[in-house]
Amino acid sequence: MKIRLLAFASAGDAMGSQEMDWEIPDGSRVSDLRERLNAAYPKLAPLWPRLAVAVDGRVVTPDEPLTAGAEVALLPPVSGGGGPFRADLVDGPIDQEKVVAAVAGPERGAVLVFLGTVRDSHAGRGVAKLTYSAYRTMALEGLARIAADLEASSPGLRAAIVHRLGEVPVGEASVIIAVASPHRAAAYEASRTALERLKAEIPIWKREHYTEGPAVWREEEPLTPTAAARTD
Repeated sequence: MKIRLLAFASAGDAMGSQEMDWEIPDGSRVSDLRERLNAAYPKLAPLWPRLAVAVDGRVVTPDEPLTAGAEVALLPPVSGGGGPFRADLVDGPIDQEKVVAAVAGPERGAVLVFLGTVRDSHAGRGVAKLTYSAYRTMALEGLARIAADLEASSPGLRAAIVHRLGEVPVGEASVIIAVASPHRAAAYEASRTALERLKAEIPIWKREHYTEGPAVWREEEPLTPTAAARTD
């Protein structure tokens, strides 16, 4: 099947063109397209940690299926944007250093990191693990929107949010919110706002697995907040 591929800024330079048609096998996903592009354009491979991918105008995850006639865009960060990424959904342990690096900078003296970790009990019952599921496309777009809103609300502020999906054992992080700002007051306020909006707006659900008894879906976040602030 044929798709339309758009590559902007540095991605276009790496491919030698900003627009082209591509033939890919039926049933391909964004991750399959990425492998083919890396083979055809080796200079593109180092850029992927900085790229977002949009399909027909929607930012998507690597497992997004592609259909004939789809328009796929490779989107580097915009000038003055929020670092390598603003938001992500991951299926394994969160790379905390990568998230902090996405927001930190010499002009931002306060870097605040919120970790939501799975605790070992809830309402007097022992907890073995949590399982998170999400409407991926809508959740990713929502997380990016929250981070962008926070950045627009305070000069020089940068924000990144990453949520883990699938099984998360006790003691491991299910969400990280990293905020960097020239001043700490704005970073604290943005971090709190991000968490409250995440809980209220983002279609991510969790199933709580107990050490005894059946697992249940819960609406409350069973997170142990661990906040660490660095100020220069």
